Amino acid sequence: MSAINVTGEESVEYEKIAAAASEYFALKGSAEVELVFASTEEIRELNRETRNTDRATDVLSFPALTLNAGCYAPFTAENFPLDSEPESGRIVLGSIVVCPQIAESQATEYGHGTEREKGYLFLHGLLHLLGFDHMEEADKIKMRKAEEEILTKVGLER
Repeated sequence: MSAINVTGEESVEYEKIAAAASEYFALKGSAEVELVFASTEEIRELNRETRNTDRATDVLSFPALTLNAGCYAPFTAENFPLDSEPESGRIVLGSIVVCPQIAESQATEYGHGTEREKGYLFLHGLLHLLGFDHMEEADKIKMRKAEEEILTKVGLER
């Protein structure tokens, strides 16, 4: 069973990616992440309101927690007493917003399928929620390695 449950735009593919990420990082406990699909206009507005960047983007992540990449306490109410979802008891990691129109365009540009691109964008957002970033080259290399290994595990390799 995956330590991360996907709510919102539920799909077997996103659950598989979350389960593979849970296994890859040996996550324990129970957490959840919200996945939302937004139009180009909606994601542009979100990007403008939250990042002061007036352009559409492919994915945005909104972390509920501050986590350190690769260093995870079990996702339990004892470890995160203020961050659990009341009904499920899962620890809320945050939200991921993906723009399917941009994903489709990028899939064509990169020469792979739209489902692979949307899966990649979901995973990229999930890794941000798990504390990963790509501002420094060393961090970018670690993040890209995890992305490719997890996507390969679920059959969404390039």
